[in-house]
Amino acid sequence: MNIIISEHGNNDMVDTDRITGAAKELGGKVQGTVGDLTGSKRDSVEGRAREAQGAAENLYGQAKDTVRDAAEHVADTARDVGGKARDTVGNLIGSDDVEDRARRAQGAASDTYERGERYVRSAGRDAYDRAEDAYENGGRYLREGGREATSQIVEHPIAALIVAGLLGYGLGLLIHRRD
Repeated sequence: MNIIISEHGNNDMVDTDRITGAAKELGGKVQGTVGDLTGSKRDSVEGRAREAQGAAENLYGQAKDTVRDAAEHVADTARDVGGKARDTVGNLIGSDDVEDRARRAQGAASDTYERGERYVRSAGRDAYDRAEDAYENGGRYLREGGREATSQIVEHPIAALIVAGLLGYGLGLLIHRRD
């Protein structure tokens, strides 16, 4: 199956936030690992922050894809029901009474379809807005946390080195015990 990257989306399309999120997440993992290996706290912290930001962006894209797919499914189902109602009505048309009832039923089916479509689109927009707000808040909290961690490291470099050393020692013990 071919995957087409798109902001809008049809059945086979993947939201670009998923792709860029996965790329940022991978880049953050690499930068964090390089920072850990070289002892660069800046690269380590920035890498972890980028990794978290990428994971959040990927989840945001997945949420958008899910909402879009659900809206398309409901719209398709409503169209199918409307089409079946139209076909049934078309088969019944003949007498004036049946024709009048058929037109009213067709109008009611059309109204129901339009209401359902409006509701699904509204729900999709609401879900998209909430996901976007969550993504923006998550990014803000991540930046604030990164700034706070950086300021603590700058204010207390000895304590930061001791903590980093203890973490490294603990990881070394864990790795050594596996062998």
